Amino acid sequence: MTPAILTVPTGTYPDSRKVGHIGGNMKTSALLLLLLSIITLSGCSSSSTDTPAMKVVSTSVTVSSKAETPAVNNSEIRTIALTFSEKLDANSIADGVKLYKVNAAGDMTSENCLINIDPAAPNILNVSKKDGTRLTLGEKYKLVISSKMKSGSGATIGNDFVGYFSANYLTNLAGAATAELSARSIIICISDIHLGDKRSIDGGYGWFNKNREALVSFLTQVRVAPNVRELVIAGDMFDEWLAPMATDTLNGLTQSGFVDSIATENQAIIDAFNSIIKEGKIKVTYVTGNHDMQVTSVDVQRILPGISEARDAQGLGAYSPLDHPEILIEHGHRYDFYNAPDPISNSTITTYKDAILPLGFFVTKIGASILGIGSAAGFVPDPTIAPWSENQYMAQLPVTGIFNSKIINTGIDGYTDVYSVSDLIPHKTPDGSFDVTLYKGVVSTWPLRQMKNKVPVKITPTDAIKVGLIMADLDAQATTQYFQNADSVKRIVVFGHSHIPLMLAATNTKLEQTIYANSGTWIDNATTSMTFVAIIPPQTNGSATDVKLYQYSQTGITALDSKSVTILK
Repeated sequence: MTPAILTVPTGTYPDSRKVGHIGGNMKTSALLLLLLSIITLSGCSSSSTDTPAMKVVSTSVTVSSKAETPAVNNSEIRTIALTFSEKLDANSIADGVKLYKVNAAGDMTSENCLINIDPAAPNILNVSKKDGTRLTLGEKYKLVISSKMKSGSGATIGNDFVGYFSANYLTNLAGAATAELSARSIIICISDIHLGDKRSIDGGYGWFNKNREALVSFLTQVRVAPNVRELVIAGDMFDEWLAPMATDTLNGLTQSGFVDSIATENQAIIDAFNSIIKEGKIKVTYVTGNHDMQVTSVDVQRILPGISEARDAQGLGAYSPLDHPEILIEHGHRYDFYNAPDPISNSTITTYKDAILPLGFFVTKIGASILGIGSAAGFVPDPTIAPWSENQYMAQLPVTGIFNSKIINTGIDGYTDVYSVSDLIPHKTPDGSFDVTLYKGVVSTWPLRQMKNKVPVKITPTDAIKVGLIMADLDAQATTQYFQNADSVKRIVVFGHSHIPLMLAATNTKLEQTIYANSGTWIDNATTSMTFVAIIPPQTNGSATDVKLYQYSQTGITALDSKSVTILK
């Protein structure tokens, strides 16, 4: 590893420039030699009281002179090697270096360090914790090199040297694009947490329970990471859909009361989010998903005060970070026939004027009862096949004996009745025609539904049905809606919704590189869970933007995929 160069604090050396590697500052060195020659020729000499110059050549960690922007070191740190321009006086090193841990409030705690001169190189000082452990990942440190330390000839560095750095917790983000990162720029995206109420956890039908402690740990590490700029929650943070058919969805509570009950049951996670928001160093943005499409802004702000929200239509949202219009983050249910908000089909049935629950809500309740996993995509046949038939459902859904039973207890979004599975199925009327109780005309009204849901590029009902049934078709909508849309400037698109982490590279209509990523999920039983996407913008125009897909665990972070795209601005 090439040692990093320390930045000398103002007033220590001429111009406060970097010192050490010859050639690193040739103009400054030449100027100093010229001035020395002039002084010598003019008969002048330095005062006998001047401090002899010993220089700090380099250190094995990168530091910054500014406490508010500590230099990020994307590797494990156990020993800090300080290289000086002269051999050191062993009698002066006892208090020669101090290392402090600095918390968010700026309070410092001294680390108990072991300081030794390298036996093979007497100009190198090694600093490590006495217990031999690594520096704490994600923490900020202050390094002080004392002016009292001397070389064998009695030279000193003049003034105390102070540098700030951090041991970055996202160790798998190390690379050319982030190795010298000293400012907040990384955008972290997570999705599909599916926080449930106490019933869902105790009843075993909830999707999120075992990973709660890990999520708190992850959020804590995000909070202290000095290079993270934003945290985006790309939908399905809360889950209001997942309850068996006979279970009252909101547990007899109001909409707001039910959301509060979810927050109470997951208080440690809510507190972790609020700690990030309150600290104010990282912007946190909430984007609506399908399972939390009815969670209002009032609900969100009551539970997560100060969080940013991205909403562009009822039950929908899309987010582009400030200064990065080329990035688009949304949940992905906008293009899904079963899960896109439906303000049309049951408008005459519900008591709420703005009811939007789509067919997928009922599918989820049926699945929670029968399959025990809250998913029953096979239950819904292709509605483009006319007429629908009861036999199509009976062949796919083992609900013998309860098909016509009024057992689907809704209690949400103005649905006050109790429904049966057969209420969702077109049936023959006495005159021989077909009728249906719920979602009448759901296929024919799809174009209008797309308009209300602000779908950029309209798709057919058949394609929208595939989006709901085939995850690859959901992922393909990133290309359809943005990359092959001539009106779009999006080059990086992130969805959630599918629960399958993924990354794909493609090109747009201008043959420019594009990246699609799916942030996956944090639910317990996913094949690959606790995943997140990190978008790392370039430090200079013309450099690559890195998009990285990771899986988190409390023992480390695993890189799943990584792609880069160059975006000129």
